[in-house]
Amino acid sequence: MTTSKHISGAHALALSACVGAFTLLSATCLATPALAAGGLEMSTDYTGITAKPGDTLNFSLDFTNQTGAGLNTSLSASGLDDSWKGYFEGNNKEVSNVFVKSGAVADSNDGLVTYSVTVPDDAQKGSYNVLLHAASAGEASSDLQLTINVSDETTGTNQLTTTYPEQQGASGTTFTFNSTVQNNSSGAQTYSLAADAPTGWTVSFKPSGASNAASSVDVDAHGSQSVTVTVTPPDKVAAGDYEIPITATSSAQSLSQTLKVTITGTYKIDLTTTDVTLSFDANVNKKQSVPITVTNSGNIDLNNVNLTTTAPSGWTIEFSESTIDTLAAGEKKDVVMYVTPSKDAMSGDYAMTVSAQNEDTSLDQSFRVTVKTSTLWGVVGILIIAAVICGLGEVFHKYGRH
Repeated sequence: MTTSKHISGAHALALSACVGAFTLLSATCLATPALAAGGLEMSTDYTGITAKPGDTLNFSLDFTNQTGAGLNTSLSASGLDDSWKGYFEGNNKEVSNVFVKSGAVADSNDGLVTYSVTVPDDAQKGSYNVLLHAASAGEASSDLQLTINVSDETTGTNQLTTTYPEQQGASGTTFTFNSTVQNNSSGAQTYSLAADAPTGWTVSFKPSGASNAASSVDVDAHGSQSVTVTVTPPDKVAAGDYEIPITATSSAQSLSQTLKVTITGTYKIDLTTTDVTLSFDANVNKKQSVPITVTNSGNIDLNNVNLTTTAPSGWTIEFSESTIDTLAAGEKKDVVMYVTPSKDAMSGDYAMTVSAQNEDTSLDQSFRVTVKTSTLWGVVGILIIAAVICGLGEVFHKYGRH
């Protein structure tokens, strides 16, 4: 009887031990984490990234397939509104499905797909989550949450700015703008530079430190590069406002700004004699009146036009009006120039220059002056020569016999 009880107690103890072991084994099995539902796992190296509005982020996605067979897997994303532009990319094309090979060739699933998402330009500071979902035709699936942090430090977009984007000047003026390409992204960028100028206008870009114009510029991460933009209008461009859009385009985005040039008009002045010749005669040491015409051939009024000359030494040049207060566009002004060659001037041709100028424009006009000596001195010279000949004749007649 005692033996039977002892055996029964032993059986009970053994049964209790078996139940305990089974319970522990069950608990252990339930506590073991699965890689993903059905043996499919999607992962990336960095699930949380700080960015700024305008940034495009690229997440390289790896896949692990432990189902024992290849999986045709669909891809989707949720959690962000339509202002966030996201898509899956493979082989440089947008994709919606991917074939994940089985575990024996798992390495070939690394970087199989890239998820690209662009932060809206008006994104506010904060954390934004996007849930990526990969699912096969069976029960295998995997979810991956990405967090994009927009912070005060990175708020703002890459920029193309110009210190003074609006300038004005007369036609014939070359305009220079000092622009800056700002790269606030975490990687270096190469920006192509271009302009959409009106017909006949030329635009060139010269990066700071470069000796020649360039069509692109490299900008370090979180750095900037200064660029001198030179805008040259056509010679005879009409007065008015002109817009010149410029762009700096990288692989991630295109930056733009519009430059504005105001052409105030054309400054031009002409000067000639009233008979449209550029030559006249003058006598030694005698004032000669020379009518000249000053013309404003531009389309803007000219103020304070000064007349000056460059003439041979000893000559005297005067004007009936040496300063023209206002010369309206298209208007002509007649002025008398008084030229007095020096008393020592010899007969012949001389060059002199008449200049008309104000703060906006100038002109140097050359004239040829033919100087003649006085007729009286010519007669006196002839009489002196005749007297000398007569005197010599008388001497030979009187003393010739001796």
